Amino acid sequence: MPPYIARAASKLWRRITMEITVEWPLLVEKWKFILFGLVCQYLHGLAARGVHYLHRPGPTLQDVGFLGLPELGQEKAYISETVFMFVFFTFILWTFHPFIFHSKKFYTVLIWCRVLAFLVVSQFLRVVTFMSTQLPGPNYHCREGSKLARLPRPDSILEVLFLNFPRGVIYGCGDLIFSSHMIFTLVFVRTYQKYGTKRWIKQIAWLVAVLQSLLIIASRKHYTVDVIVAWYTVNLVVYFIDRQLPEEGTERSGSGSSLPLLPINGRDKDSRTKEEHHKLMNGNSGDSPDRRQRTQVNGKLLEDGSPILSEMVMNGT
Repeated sequence: MPPYIARAASKLWRRITMEITVEWPLLVEKWKFILFGLVCQYLHGLAARGVHYLHRPGPTLQDVGFLGLPELGQEKAYISETVFMFVFFTFILWTFHPFIFHSKKFYTVLIWCRVLAFLVVSQFLRVVTFMSTQLPGPNYHCREGSKLARLPRPDSILEVLFLNFPRGVIYGCGDLIFSSHMIFTLVFVRTYQKYGTKRWIKQIAWLVAVLQSLLIIASRKHYTVDVIVAWYTVNLVVYFIDRQLPEEGTERSGSGSSLPLLPINGRDKDSRTKEEHHKLMNGNSGDSPDRRQRTQVNGKLLEDGSPILSEMVMNGT
């Protein structure tokens, strides 16, 4: 092995082990929350599988999006899934990039705690919605005449619990309002919008979200209403939950200073900067009296900013 490759591999391994030592205590603290979020992902899939047994195919409903966008058809249905998988896996890779690169802006464990919180609430609202009213599926495999439009009575409970993965996930019907693909896409884009650092990636991410919406409609996986409801529901869920989740902080070992686990909001950062500037302009550092710098004169400690006390000590009184 060439020496430069060995050195690069050694540095990479040290970087990974260092990040593991930092993230591990957070994972130990938050593992129950993460496990709950992952279990809810399975329950969401179970509900989507269950509603397929209730699905009854019928005439496709009139839809403005269907009139404006030509159907991709079965041959080009992969385009929508390809874009979604690209968004899904690139976001996962981004959340773990601190293990490789030195530009650490967040902690991976806490990012996923927030993402799972957004997903769980959005998916709960989705399950309540599509369980309340089952619309006839517009996709080719959910229409009248398709063998996949109706599911026969399951032979065993295991057939339901295992979700017939992956076929049961790909060819599902009945879980329409609102789009699960858009839940993941918007949660990921909103998260990068807040914690990402590349402005051009943020702009492209929003364009991809719009493109994903159009492809979902064009592939007839959802009605237009499913996509529109997802856009305002997910954004509102993220907005309100994000306000309730504090930006946690911890004291890094050996540093002696409190650093944020997640980046500070821009408005909070600006207000903090203005507050510090105001204190400096008024001659007030903001420190408590017992933390102010002290000066030693004739063996006695004097507080800075106390000229009268200093004069008394210098005169021997």
